[in-house]
Amino acid sequence: MTGLGVFTVNPSDPDPAAAPGLAEFYHQHGFVVLRGLLPAALVDSIEDECAAAQRAVLAGTVPQRHGSTQYLDARHVDRPNGPGESGPGYVNYVEHVEELSPAVRTAATDPVLLEVLRRLLGNDVWALDGSGSGVVYQDARPGRESGYTRIGWHSDWQAMPSLDVWPGAAFTIHVDATSPANGFLRVVPGSHRWATPAPYRNINNVAVPADARPTGGYGNAEPPCSMPLGFEKVPGEIAVYAERGDVLLHDAYLWHSAARATADDTTRRHVRSGYYAGDRASYREQFIKNAAR
Repeated sequence: MTGLGVFTVNPSDPDPAAAPGLAEFYHQHGFVVLRGLLPAALVDSIEDECAAAQRAVLAGTVPQRHGSTQYLDARHVDRPNGPGESGPGYVNYVEHVEELSPAVRTAATDPVLLEVLRRLLGNDVWALDGSGSGVVYQDARPGRESGYTRIGWHSDWQAMPSLDVWPGAAFTIHVDATSPANGFLRVVPGSHRWATPAPYRNINNVAVPADARPTGGYGNAEPPCSMPLGFEKVPGEIAVYAERGDVLLHDAYLWHSAARATADDTTRRHVRSGYYAGDRASYREQFIKNAAR
């Protein structure tokens, strides 16, 4: 381990998924950062191909399913700028980017990554494969024309609380290193072991289905505090920083949020999706948008 939760993974090792302490740290804290897994040339290709996909969404030359249909509000969906703005603009999200970027598909299905996930979640890990939002390219910017600057506290399972697809883990491939200047991930270590309630209280006033599981997590302990509706400080939270090319894994039950950039001219670009180890047959389309934006 080279930093808090950072584990060096050398794909040429006989068993690269067996970095000492990796599984123990993940199970205790709910996250790990894999460094060295992806070659620099692949990360360069991810950057170039995702930027091209982003331009294609803006130009309308790819199917509409690649534009964001659920993460952004109506003011920002597939709009180059906010109301009254001018200029070339950009889009914050490209959904199913793995269909537009061979490099993203290669990284998202990397054999070492999958082996790490099997050791963390169980032998049978699987992805949605075209359902949901697929792999999503996210471009966070702090400007007022941006639809994605930060995100409030949530755990990923809360977006699909009726399903039996859990446990699961998200992966984030970092195109940009993160910092206070361009934003970073905030997490509450160990919160994946709490019995976190479904998002019956949420800032978007989204109804939770009657068949939702009342709680999610690896234990029965009630959280020591309520999950904030917005961006407030949580006791015990820490910042998780990543370098370019790092792959962050965090548990679907982990409390996390993303901090807004402090510098006006920065970007925080990454590719994100998830793997699941629960009942694949139980999946159906569900998205509870409970997190603040």
